Amino acid sequence: MDVAVILFLTSGLFLGWSLGANDAANVFGTAVGTGMVRFTKAAAVCSLFVILGAVISGAGAAHTLERLGEINALAGSFAAALAAALTVYWMTKAGLPVSTSQAIVGAIIGWNWFTESVTDAAALTKILATWVACPLLAGLIAALLFKLTVFVLGRARLHLLRLDAYTRLALILAGAFGAYSLGANNIANVMGVFVPVSPFTDFRVQDLFTVTSVQQLFLLGAIAIAVGVFTYSKRVMLTVGSELLPLSPVSAWVVVIAHSIVLFLFASEGLEHLLATSGLPTIPLVPVSSSQAVVGAVLGIGLLRGGRNIHWRVLGHIGLGWVTTPILAALICFVSLFFLQNVFNQKVSTETGYSLSQTVVDRLAAQGIATGSLNDVVGEEFPSAIRLRDALRARLDLTKDREAAVLDTTRVFRVSFAPLKLAAFKPDGLSEGQAKAVTALGGRSFRHKWQVAEALAALSPEWRTVKETKLTKLDNKRIRQQLDFVYRFFHVE
Repeated sequence: MDVAVILFLTSGLFLGWSLGANDAANVFGTAVGTGMVRFTKAAAVCSLFVILGAVISGAGAAHTLERLGEINALAGSFAAALAAALTVYWMTKAGLPVSTSQAIVGAIIGWNWFTESVTDAAALTKILATWVACPLLAGLIAALLFKLTVFVLGRARLHLLRLDAYTRLALILAGAFGAYSLGANNIANVMGVFVPVSPFTDFRVQDLFTVTSVQQLFLLGAIAIAVGVFTYSKRVMLTVGSELLPLSPVSAWVVVIAHSIVLFLFASEGLEHLLATSGLPTIPLVPVSSSQAVVGAVLGIGLLRGGRNIHWRVLGHIGLGWVTTPILAALICFVSLFFLQNVFNQKVSTETGYSLSQTVVDRLAAQGIATGSLNDVVGEEFPSAIRLRDALRARLDLTKDREAAVLDTTRVFRVSFAPLKLAAFKPDGLSEGQAKAVTALGGRSFRHKWQVAEALAALSPEWRTVKETKLTKLDNKRIRQQLDFVYRFFHVE
């Protein structure tokens, strides 16, 4: 691997270290703060299960960050991760459990701002909604679980020594679950910006299973998280564990379980599949804030008790950190990109053009968009999404969804099924019919993603998405992910 690539990945590792230093408090802070679990034992369990969660279940939440802003150059990914890492580090040094999710979202928006890319409004809305839902849901779960736990313990009438032993074990098991959920959900914050430009390649282990490039990225990030847990997390653990609200050991267990359930809900592809196949609404796979979840859980218990012992000044400081984190990360990312591009002559983004060729305009008309007012710009090329969006708004009255669809249709993304590329293509995860359709495109080139999707769908029905319902949502999602794999493999600049 090139030395420059390793250098650029260091910001992701720094962000992983910062997340471990900050967010381990959300898993074991209450246990350590109440003195029920020693810090070294908590750090060891947390590190192991964070790595397992990241590698096994980390892929689900990463796709939402990609839609928010597809950073398409390694130097750009470096700047975004560095901005988020610095923000989290400074907040950690201040003893505040801030949101890594908010930091990386702010950094991505900073990249979009610098490169004149349009921030995906749907993805941003989904993420912002989870920032509200996450602490509320955690607080509700914690309050209900606390009531249930108190009821069960009151009926059990355990001896104090036995209760103490059971509580310690329960805190360790809850921490293991919480660490797994943290790795599964928040590894997208650490390495998600590197997924579109991953320097790794898939490889097979003795024909048993494939280790994907994304899993290799996530493993590196998870190891960095583990290092952060061991080296710098103790201070924030004490803030969450004792300063916000004095917690009993049983309350501490409830907080960890409630926080872990929330993180798991927003990261589990298995749960999404179960809900979809049952015809139920699915939960969006989004990297939510573990800090918000644990603070919400603590507040849920505190409010259930009447709110008298909540340290509102500490809560105010934490809330201020949450508000300033994405703003600070966006500003740092913007400034970092400026220096990387203008001082160090680094390529922070791959130039993405937008075309209003006659072919594209015909495609838009077929989608029901009134293209008559575009006659004066037919055939024009636009250097950025912002420039095209301004031209569209001057001529058309489009909803946000329609505008996003037009930008997606007009985006130039060259794909070439060259013979050498086809020879190296490994259709892991594709059906036989899908693989044959890819092979049949040998020698052909396309300017837009939608042209590739249509060509593949014409060759095999297994590439066709259908009208989306609750029962077909997962099938369509799988096909879109398979198409994304093909786009990236055969992409040419």
